Amino acid sequence: MSSLDDDVREDDRERDALLNALASKWKRLSLQELRLLESSNDLVDQIVARYGVDEILARREVDTLLDGRVLSALVG
Repeated sequence: MSSLDDDVREDDRERDALLNALASKWKRLSLQELRLLESSNDLVDQIVARYGVDEILARREVDTLLDGRVLSALVG
């Protein structure tokens, strides 16, 4: 096994963990919908639309859950 394979598997695990955390927090968004998101802004928009929460609150919750991770780098 190469270190590249290990890196890919680690990326897959991290992406899956993030998707599961997002799906657990925002149950009105399916895993399929979450996989289609291209950025944290897309996620904020979806949360505002589905839950009717204020954009600032949605942004704060997304930033807290992402904890520095970049959604576009992990999902897709």
